[in-house]
Amino acid sequence: MFFTGVTDAGQPGNPNEDWVSVTSDLVVVLDGATVRTDTGCLHGVAWYTRHLGMAILAAASDHTLPLRSMLAAAIDHVAGLHPECDLAHPGTPSAAVAIVRIDVDAVRYAVLGDATVVLESTAGIATVSDDRISRTAALERAAVDKHPIGSPEKRDAMVAMKHAELAARNKPDGYWIAAADPAAAAHALEGEVPLEEVRRMAVMTDGAARIVDMFHLGDWLHVLDLLGHRGPGALIHRVRKAEADDPDGEFYRRNKTSDDATVVYAAAGVCAAPRSRVEARGAADMPALEMFELVNSGRLYGSCPTVDGRYFGGRR
Repeated sequence: MFFTGVTDAGQPGNPNEDWVSVTSDLVVVLDGATVRTDTGCLHGVAWYTRHLGMAILAAASDHTLPLRSMLAAAIDHVAGLHPECDLAHPGTPSAAVAIVRIDVDAVRYAVLGDATVVLESTAGIATVSDDRISRTAALERAAVDKHPIGSPEKRDAMVAMKHAELAARNKPDGYWIAAADPAAAAHALEGEVPLEEVRRMAVMTDGAARIVDMFHLGDWLHVLDLLGHRGPGALIHRVRKAEADDPDGEFYRRNKTSDDATVVYAAAGVCAAPRSRVEARGAADMPALEMFELVNSGRLYGSCPTVDGRYFGGRR
């Protein structure tokens, strides 16, 4: 498969709390949950997502492990890294998780929290996202939406909403997310598609998925076409433009103007026309973006020309 991706911090000067990694047979995308209350932890969300991501990669070396078991092992490992923290605290750092593994017979996925996996196969397009968190704290969420972004009233309402969300976290009638309890991994949404039927896919955080879920700038087929023709940078660019056009959240109710956004796109097959260096002209007007190279054994997978001649990927 050919892979390409972008990750972009939502707020200039703030750490990107998303985390992403791609290997020859694995895609891992994490979205650290925004902190609005005390956490009982000495470490930040970016620390948590970084260590959880690396632990998932380590667990992935055992291809016999089901994805839920792999995630559970990673959550347990990270919990063991900071026993000095109050891991039973309801606000302990957490993250939404999307894992896609390309096995010899199938593409398998696991989603925990509001990350999104979009798979196009010969049967059509399937979208997987765990939206259980959006069903919690309904009254508090409605109160948040009454106020413009950045106002003191909205900030106070978001703290109340966060407390209500945390009260429902990792509970049967609430929602599930990676935090300190490995048992949460058993509630990840899992599935698989026969490998020979997979055409292309995208894995993204909710900051990127808002192109469809919030801004309604097309459907998932349109998104896959955009990613294939213009690259992930173009998707993030459209999201950032929609955010900038509505900075106060007047038309599109949300908690902050911009969110961290990450998207990985993959298509079956390896494209030809290798380049000596990575070109990302499609994102040239976005200097803050980090276009990352996806390396397999020291080489990039390949270089795919877009419809207008731009390239994403390449070989070293």
